[in-house]
Amino acid sequence: PRVMTPERIAEITVEVAQTHDLECTVYGMDDIRRMKMELLLAVNAGSDLEARFVHMVYRPEGDTSGLPEVALVGKGITFDTGGLNIKTAGMVHMKCDMAGAGSVLGAVQLIADLNLPYRVTAIVPASENSIDALSFVPSDVIGSYNGASIEIIDTDAEGRLVLADGLSYLIKNFNPDTVLDLATLTGSSVATFGNECGALFTTNKELSEKLQQSGDQIGERLWPLPLWDAYKTDIESEIADVKNYSGKPVAGAISAAKFLEYFTNEHKSWAHLDIAGVTFVDNEFAKTKHASAFGVHLITNYLENL
Repeated sequence: PRVMTPERIAEITVEVAQTHDLECTVYGMDDIRRMKMELLLAVNAGSDLEARFVHMVYRPEGDTSGLPEVALVGKGITFDTGGLNIKTAGMVHMKCDMAGAGSVLGAVQLIADLNLPYRVTAIVPASENSIDALSFVPSDVIGSYNGASIEIIDTDAEGRLVLADGLSYLIKNFNPDTVLDLATLTGSSVATFGNECGALFTTNKELSEKLQQSGDQIGERLWPLPLWDAYKTDIESEIADVKNYSGKPVAGAISAAKFLEYFTNEHKSWAHLDIAGVTFVDNEFAKTKHASAFGVHLITNYLENL
């Protein structure tokens, strides 16, 4: 965690962009404050490692004006203590909480290598979630990039906060045809699927089927869970527009997805991939838990099959 910091993620992204002739912009703390990404700032407040907001763009050779644009958002929490709602188990593995970011950046690199005929924009909000006198606290009400207010119920539900700012920024400024976010978001998805597949959330049936088919073909499987309006009550707040955690011991992955959906501006082709159980695994390739790169091949295969 003290090597793969938000700053180092940004440096690697710049190196990849230079090698592959990609557009890349790294926003530092002053930029993040100027853009009023208050959720990313709140999560970062307890860390001595500055946050970064990374934006990378791939454009294939030739005229790209008529090509569809796919946007990717990856959760980049480089280490997650849980904040003041400190984790009571499994913290030794929390260096993997930036796996969504790694998958997104790796996918863009592979897409560029293959020169696929699609426009791709990648966003990574990167921060540590640590503990300090300045840490955000349960019961805080915090603003966001899209102007909504969020009541903080649990500081360990921080990934959805940085993703909310990332999704809002992406959809407002670029309006892509399809938006995919990847995140090691909830233990609930692990409890449901174990290490066999990721949880898929979308209201777009065609997108759901294409993502599942792409995953089945290459062994990075996804299975859908509902985004029914019945779950809206899980994020309703009496003092803010929404709250970041239901406070219930059930349906955690679904309520997290409903929270993210709130920040998509009702985008018609958005999917959330909760990949908490499939990004950091035990298998025959190493003696200890290690990164699987789940999502890199999946995203690439999805584009190849469009």
